[in-house]
Amino acid sequence: MTNFNHLSKILNDNRLTGSNYMDWKRNLTIVLIAEKLNHVLTTDPPAFPEADATNEQREAAWKWHEADDVAKCYILASMTNVLQKQHEGVPTAKDMMVNLKEMFGEHSRIARQIATKDIDDETKIEAILSYLLDSYN
Repeated sequence: MTNFNHLSKILNDNRLTGSNYMDWKRNLTIVLIAEKLNHVLTTDPPAFPEADATNEQREAAWKWHEADDVAKCYILASMTNVLQKQHEGVPTAKDMMVNLKEMFGEHSRIARQIATKDIDDETKIEAILSYLLDSYN
């Protein structure tokens, strides 16, 4: 990770808060491509090598899992503490991104807008308040 300081600054300056998902994802993709880690978002994890696996097979699996760990660190470090807590146990970077897309992706935002279009203001306020942490009481 030769460019870690410069690249981590991009993500630190553009932390995922939810509403900025598309911008954050674009910046994350830039960082992961530069670090040659983006493949973990598009491929499934390799099976752990069997006892009779070759050294090449073991090395390939180890490299994928190492890249996935680094990608997960980039993702977690570039989001709010609440989102970190929600995603810290997610097994792979790919799984994290699937979950984040479901939460904040473009189609999700459009669906929420359509669903809330005809709802009265009081119900909208209650919905927003229900997402706040208990510490806001």
